[in-house]
Amino acid sequence: MDEEIPMKKSRFTEAQIMGVLRQAEGGLPVSELCREHGISSATFYKWRAKFGGMDASMMSQMKALEDENRRLKRMFADLSMQADLLREALGKK
Repeated sequence: MDEEIPMKKSRFTEAQIMGVLRQAEGGLPVSELCREHGISSATFYKWRAKFGGMDASMMSQMKALEDENRRLKRMFADLSMQADLLREALGKK
């Protein structure tokens, strides 16, 4: 029950993502940025929607909160399943 399902590891660090977004803010065309860094335009716009306007500390804080949220959701699902099993076992007596 306590199996961790690892998330896909990003090829880019938070600092690299912030660097790409800063280059775009500096006026570099998105198509050129994407070609230079080997990313799709969809990836760039996803990063911009998610991380635009953040500094590195805010970005790492958000990632920590997302990780905690994922862990708590998993715990809730496990506890709900255990409660259902207990209810079912008590109901059969």
